[in-house]
Amino acid sequence: MSRFSVRRATETDVTLLAPLFDLYRQFYDKPPDPATAESFLRARLARGESVIFLAEPQGEPGALGFVQLYPSFSSVVARPIWVLNDLFVSPDARGLGVGRALMEEARRHAIRTGAARLTLETVAQNTRAWSLYESLGYVLADESARFYALELDERDEP
Repeated sequence: MSRFSVRRATETDVTLLAPLFDLYRQFYDKPPDPATAESFLRARLARGESVIFLAEPQGEPGALGFVQLYPSFSSVVARPIWVLNDLFVSPDARGLGVGRALMEEARRHAIRTGAARLTLETVAQNTRAWSLYESLGYVLADESARFYALELDERDEP
């Protein structure tokens, strides 16, 4: 299979996307949880909190991959930006250009919406993704920069 198309996903696509999203979460060492995958995606799309592009084989049902973008802003340049938070291609579809096509659609969306840039991060071990990003013009922002995160337990009180 070498032909596929990319389109913006809607709420009706959640059942198609959820199994891939669950595999994506497992890649990052989360246990399988199809219900969480489905409810999370459904909420993001229903609330308009993310934009998801879906790659699917032409002429047949199924999902080959997805990219999920979250809106944000750059105070420094006073413009919107998009955070490319999730990119996943089904193991069976890797090497067919699906990831590249999804990344290109994310770039076009950012341009259409007047964004200053797309940002993303990945784990150090994901060297295959590094190659894709760099081939598309992404630049490592700063090797000396430190990325910080404060993990919050959902039981923490406000």
